[in-house]
Amino acid sequence: MYAVEVRDHVMIAHSIKGEVFGPAQKLHGATYVIDVRFLRRELDENDIVVDIGLATDTVKATLASINYSNLDEHPDFRGRRSTTEAVAKWVFDKIKAAIAAGKLGAGASGLAGLKITLHESHNALASFESDL
Repeated sequence: MYAVEVRDHVMIAHSIKGEVFGPAQKLHGATYVIDVRFLRRELDENDIVVDIGLATDTVKATLASINYSNLDEHPDFRGRRSTTEAVAKWVFDKIKAAIAAGKLGAGASGLAGLKITLHESHNALASFESDL
């Protein structure tokens, strides 16, 4: 499997309800470093997985809607926990929709999978991945 990965980051605020989350139940900030890995079984006619420029632009545009925001107030997270795992799935769904909408070019229709990894810190991360 071939892979291309692009990276960006976002700064958010949120609180995560539930005793298991301890002090994270209070409003706090987080800076996520986000890796988006595009997977393909065979290279396309240009011998690439995906156009890295379009991938970078799409990831940046996707993350813009949550950057510098309070996820407790974001419509997509209203009434649900914005755990790192849940945010990874949210990014996955948005990038998957962008691929379907052609925002990564026609060649992206041949992508086989997608993996989103959110780094909470230098020693903690969560991810979501699936076939496309």
